[in-house]
Amino acid sequence: MSAHLVSLPVLIPLAMAALLIALSVERLPAQRALSIASCVAQLAVAAALLASSTSGEVHVYSLGGWPAPFGIVLVADRLAALMLTLTAIVAIAAVAYAAGGWDARGRYFHPIIQFQLAGLNGAFLTGDLFNLFVFFEILLIASYCLLVHGLGAARLRAALHYVVVNLAASALFLVAVSLLYGVTGTLNMADLAVRVAEAQPLNFAPIASAALLLLVVFGVKAAAFPLYFWLPGAYAAAAAPVAALFAIMTKVGIYAIIRVHGQVFGPDAGLLSLVAAPWLVPVALATIVLGVLGAVAARTLTGLVAYLTVASAGTTLAAVGLLTAEGLSAAIFYMAQSTLAIAAFFLLVELIVAQRGDAEDTLEVGRPMAQSALLGALFLVAGMTAVGMPPFAGFLGKLMILQAARETAAGAWIWIALLGTGLAALVSVARAGSAVFWRVLPGSPAGAIARPVALVPAVALAAVGVAMVAFAAPLKSFADAAAAQILDRGAYVEAILGPPQGVRQ
Repeated sequence: MSAHLVSLPVLIPLAMAALLIALSVERLPAQRALSIASCVAQLAVAAALLASSTSGEVHVYSLGGWPAPFGIVLVADRLAALMLTLTAIVAIAAVAYAAGGWDARGRYFHPIIQFQLAGLNGAFLTGDLFNLFVFFEILLIASYCLLVHGLGAARLRAALHYVVVNLAASALFLVAVSLLYGVTGTLNMADLAVRVAEAQPLNFAPIASAALLLLVVFGVKAAAFPLYFWLPGAYAAAAAPVAALFAIMTKVGIYAIIRVHGQVFGPDAGLLSLVAAPWLVPVALATIVLGVLGAVAARTLTGLVAYLTVASAGTTLAAVGLLTAEGLSAAIFYMAQSTLAIAAFFLLVELIVAQRGDAEDTLEVGRPMAQSALLGALFLVAGMTAVGMPPFAGFLGKLMILQAARETAAGAWIWIALLGTGLAALVSVARAGSAVFWRVLPGSPAGAIARPVALVPAVALAAVGVAMVAFAAPLKSFADAAAAQILDRGAYVEAILGPPQGVRQ
């Protein structure tokens, strides 16, 4: 496999964004075709990297030919390749759905989507903390624009909160990065892992402070307690295809926690190992509880899905917080299926709203829907997957988390939280389904049948989520291997810096 392939998930969307900006905004059909072609190309590259990564090889691309740690590197291992694939799948669905008319409600929708994808892909591939900050800013700036696409007072209010919170997080990110660089002299994550493990006692306090600051920053991105409050309003206000793509954004924060606190500050980091461990599980459990309480109290379908997004982030973070191979494996599996389920759910909600007349997305009695049977079946699949009910993939993911937590100190709390909130989440989804599909006013359907361009993306995402059940065994094996690779700090360092005897030369 060509080493240049690792750079393509960033280069393709950046080049396409520039092309789409140059293309006249009046040529929307051409923009749609090019944008979808770009997403398909990104999926092809991600799939190639995913297939290649199954052997365990870590693919490293040194930009400009400068070797690490002096130059910028992009790194593709099992986890990075999986996240690239998930991003491309959700992006294809979101762009295809937007082609039904959402992209015409504002200017430059497709170029901004491509910038967002470049930021997402870069965040998953970068092997350098400062460039993680750079890619975070690229995807955040694009997301600010996407959030207000179509305008409206609700979107502007949500965007204001979203921007303020993330700007504050970005400032903290720079402080943490500066502190780490000042103490260790490097920001390359492989080199940082070596230097953290060799740190002198005098430097423990500043390095640990920087690590915990990064945990706060990534917690904001992951919508973890107590910094989750920006997400429900922002995701509920966003256009359906935008909210669907945003389903992968909370996973960027969790991914960054896995990279930094699972590898750099992981079990092999000497006296600074597992510095964030005391905080991760309590924060995760609080996030789950508050996310599910928000879902129970939600009065709209979009609010329900937004709070379920918070709960799913907390559930993933609980598994990550175990910082064991079994816990990370469960987190990877659950993160993949929850991303697909939440993205499908956001697209589905707008299809339901379009057929409910004046009731829109409120959980009140409305007119009958033209496709109540089909939409009801999709609602069942998306809702039960998001909640974690058998036989859907969400249940398998939660079962893996419970098994991973069984012998740990926090195991009892995780079991209580997941089982208790699972029941409450089921009640919230059942209540919403009853209000929307069963308690309807007499009369003819309020809306027209959904066009295939809007229906197919939601169905496809739900189908991929269901397929995860059929292929659960090989997916679990892949997640196990990805988790083991994350915890193998020596192999990661050697892949980027070379053999140990050459690291310090």
